[in-house]
Amino acid sequence: MTSVFNLIHEHQAIIYIVVLMIFVGIEVIGSVPSVLHTPLMSGANAIHGVVIIGAIIVMGKAEADNYLALALGFLAVVLGTLNVVGGFVVTDRMLEMFSKKKNPPKL
Repeated sequence: MTSVFNLIHEHQAIIYIVVLMIFVGIEVIGSVPSVLHTPLMSGANAIHGVVIIGAIIVMGKAEADNYLALALGFLAVVLGTLNVVGGFVVTDRMLEMFSKKKNPPKL
């Protein structure tokens, strides 16, 4: 139990930053009108390419016998890729809603 307290004490500034980021994120998202939630989230998902690059760097710097780092890096690459692709798919579908529809040919 003391090791947990020591870990919290060592990383106290980082914990404060994360908690403040959570409150700021809730406040920012709470002030966005509901009509804009989908475009905002699809754009945020597309930006997660940074996660993919970070995961690739972590996997490249990991030791060959550090299977935990390699597995977590691989999982981060896969999930980050799904997030980016999903963001682009949702954005593309939203943009299709605003394009002019072609008139069907009359028979």
